[in-house]
This record gives sequence, structure tokens and C-alpha cells, in this order.
Amino acid sequence: MACVLVTGADRGIGAALVRAYRQRGARAIAACLGDGASLSAEGLEVAPDVDVTSMASLDALAARLAGTHIDILISNAGAYFADSFEALDFAAMQRLYDINALGPLRVARALTPLMGEGGKLGILTSRVGSITDNAMGGMYAYRMSKAAANQLGVNLYHELKPRGIAVMLLHPGQVATDMTRELTALGDFITPTESAAGLVRQLDALHAATPPEFRHANGTLLPW
Repeated sequence: MACVLVTGADRGIGAALVRAYRQRGARAIAACLGDGASLSAEGLEVAPDVDVTSMASLDALAARLAGTHIDILISNAGAYFADSFEALDFAAMQRLYDINALGPLRVARALTPLMGEGGKLGILTSRVGSITDNAMGGMYAYRMSKAAANQLGVNLYHELKPRGIAVMLLHPGQVATDMTRELTALGDFITPTESAAGLVRQLDALHAATPPEFRHANGTLLPW
């Protein structure tokens, strides 16, 4: 039985990923910032109180999972807030960077020691982190933090390749979640379940020989 761990699994895409892998027969662990009570009520395995801004929290999770072999690790925890050039909250921007860019680095540092040859690391980022694809500006904190996450993913590709662990950067699509409720003007949104299905397909196709890639959940290769 494959073992899959998803961070930021309290709700939305993270919870949908845990459900998708559980339905496939995997041991799917929902690493939640909160207590994950609603997921536990569904019969899903929950690792509560996992804060990706805290190395101590992630080290504690790794200690609780000692002896577990993780086959697929998905760094999903993320955050968003609206900003503009005229109203920049630098403390809030630093907080977003801490979650979206340093968070996946902490996750990888703490949990990849539980992985081995054939392992897969997926980092959920966003196409708004693409420099080439930036045609409208704005969203300073979110764009910058996700661009940093993309760079992290390429670094981790080189770091983990000798251990046989593959890495992919993943854009989930425009997904209707609590985090995106302010962004409905951007157009049609898909459900977390639809997004999770696409993300699982991309991770299914990931293997040791895959170069560093930034892919949409629908399979489109995105520019850096």
C-alpha cells in the first residue's frame, strides 16, 4: 500500500487530495493545521497541529511518523491575501512568504528523510508565480512567494535526484476554495475534487527521469 502525506489538508484542495488517494487504496495522511476533526469523522487519517511555518512542528510530525515510508509527499499548505502597490503590508507579505515559499522547504527538510528511491514530491504553487506568464501585474506578495516556491522546487529537484526522489511544481487551476473567494472576477472556477483528480494524474506521470517541470493540473506545461 502506497503512503501519501498532504500538508494543508484541513479543507479545499488538500482534503480533496487525501480523499482521492484514500479512494485509490493508499494510506493517505492529512497533515492539518487544525485538529482535522471533520476529516477524522470521515474515517480519514489525520496528523493534527502541523504548522509549516514551524520547523519544530514539522520535526515533531517526522518523529511521530518514524518508521513510516512516504511514497508521495504533497506540499499543499498555502495562503493568499489581496494587496496593491498603493497599500503594501510588508509584515503580511513576509508572512505569506513564510507560508508559501519557506513552508515547502521546511516540509521537504523534515519529511524527505522518510522517503526513498521512487519517491515523489509535489509542491503546489501557482501560475501567477510564472515570470513569463505575468501579463497583468498586481498580487505582489502572492506572485513573489509563488515564484520563490518555483525556484525552491528546481533546487529540490537537484538536491533529491541522487536519492531517486522526483519533484514537480504543480498549479491546481482556478479552484473554488475559501482562499479564492475574493477572486471570482477571474472567471470560471473548478471544484477541489476536479483539481485533485488532475493533480493526481500529473503525479502518476512523474518519475525519476522527469526534468524540473511546472505543470497545470490539466497537464499543460507552464513557463517559469
